Parts: sequence; C-alpha cells; structure tokens
Amino acid sequence: MKIFVGFEDIKSAVGTEIGASEWIEVTQDRINLFAEATCDEQWIHVDQERAEKELPGGRTIAHGLLSLSLAPMFVRSVMGLKGLRNTLNYGADRVRFISPVPVGTRIRGRITVAKAEDVPPNGLRVNYHMVIEIEGSQRPACVADLIALHYN
Repeated sequence: MKIFVGFEDIKSAVGTEIGASEWIEVTQDRINLFAEATCDEQWIHVDQERAEKELPGGRTIAHGLLSLSLAPMFVRSVMGLKGLRNTLNYGADRVRFISPVPVGTRIRGRITVAKAEDVPPNGLRVNYHMVIEIEGSQRPACVADLIALHYN
C-alpha cells in the first residue's frame, strides 16, 4: 500500500500507477444482493438455470455497475492519504464496460493518479484512472476515470 503524506505528495504522483488491489471473487450471492439493492434483477444476472442454457459460457454475469461500485474499495486497498478530514466521491469523467464478468471469476482494480488540482479551501481534486481487470483475461471488465475531492 502506498501512503501519501499530504497533497504535495499525491500531486507528485500524477502520471504514475499506484498499484493493483487484491483479487476479489464475484459470487452469485454478491450479484444477487446487488440486483436486489438496485432493483436490476435481469435474468442474465440472477437466473443461473437460464444462463446455463442461453448465455455464452453458461454462467450468469455481474452487473457492470457492480464492478464499478467496488472502485472505492480498490482505491482504499492500494493507497492512503494522511492528514485528511474527509474524501468525497465527485463522479466520473468516463466509464466503459469492456467485458462481462462471469460469476465465479475474480476481479481487481489497477489505479493510476491521472491528475491533481488544488480546490479552495483546503481541497485537492484528484482524477484516478482505474482499470478493473478480470483474472486470466486479456480484456478488462471496466475502464473508468474517477474523481475524488480530498479535504485537509
């Protein structure tokens, strides 16, 4: 884990990869809970019997937004920023869902500091480039440019 000490430290990391998180398994239970929480219970996510018959690979697939929703966990697992009062999710500039994530596979986030700008008073807006990788796959599940506001 990379620990940044203050805003100048993170600004000096612009353009560099911070690291990759640990792998996390995408289980059917996780998919079902996400489907229930978001009211997106499309059969490709939750109907294992139908998926076995009708989907390539014969398995349900995770929601793209489920993969993306793990971004804060991926970031926290590879970096820390000392001296913060709080951090706010400011949104995303770009999100692309490249490949489906079949149930039972593992994913992780690879994070790069893309941009950092001072935001008065006492803030720093940081753009993080994240690639959500699928273990054993050449193509990522998702590529996203995420924005956080950090406050001293």
